[in-house]
Amino acid sequence: MIGFLTRALAALAAVAALFLIAGGASAQTRLPVVATFSILADFVREVGGDRVAVTSLVGPNADAHAYAPTPDDARRIAAARLVLVNGLGFEGWLSRLADAAARGAPTVVASRGVRVRAREDDPKRPDPHAWHDVANAKRYVTNIRDALAAADPAAAAVYAENAAAYLAQLDALDAEVREAIGRIPPARRRVITSHDAFGYFGAAYGLAFVAPEGVAADAEASARDVARIIAQIRRERIPAVFLENIKDPRLMQRIAHESGARIGGTLYSDALSGPDGPAPTYIAMMRSNLRALAAALAE
Repeated sequence: MIGFLTRALAALAAVAALFLIAGGASAQTRLPVVATFSILADFVREVGGDRVAVTSLVGPNADAHAYAPTPDDARRIAAARLVLVNGLGFEGWLSRLADAAARGAPTVVASRGVRVRAREDDPKRPDPHAWHDVANAKRYVTNIRDALAAADPAAAAVYAENAAAYLAQLDALDAEVREAIGRIPPARRRVITSHDAFGYFGAAYGLAFVAPEGVAADAEASARDVARIIAQIRRERIPAVFLENIKDPRLMQRIAHESGARIGGTLYSDALSGPDGPAPTYIAMMRSNLRALAAALAE
């Protein structure tokens, strides 16, 4: 009897070891993908699922405009099978990693095919924040689906299925945003934020965004810009100003104090929150922003 139990336990241990080995091999064979910032990385995870291992160069709550790449970033790109970038001038620092990218994987521009709007502060240049229009986010997803399928043809059907399911969620999100913004009185659909990141959102959903800083969040607002916005808030009785998760809040706090507007909350512009925050995914980010806007602007 003891001998039988010993042999049975040994067999069970062998089976468990095989499962562990198989699991480790599966993890090691996931497609290594680099995305330049956290929102893009979330799109890749939604489409790639368990077939991909995604690394985001710029992490949660971090400013991609002012990012300084590291030697580790170059190694990650060199080891990747696919590199996904936003494009539209968003990653101005990416050229510093050009040597690593040349040695590594194909680089795909996820924003390819979106309807591009011009920057408010420089009409000759594109506004890179295209993901704030859900219709553009859907274009990102289809581009990512096709890029993953090209890099990993054996899983093309998986990527297509995942993308279809996620696109359905984005359709529902778009309808949700339109319904919520539609309940805000048109006269109150004016929003003050730190930098010009929400132009696509405003154009798609019928809000006017004003920012003391331009598209690049590392640019400093001039005293004239700040004074102009304070005067506009007073003149138009704009009810609230908003902080951004990637920005120092002191400028907007000063504008709120001097204009008499209240702080309407924090908007997530160029980065997701951490996993324990209110915006750990793109859909959660859009809903978090929507809740903040609706609460501050509704009568």
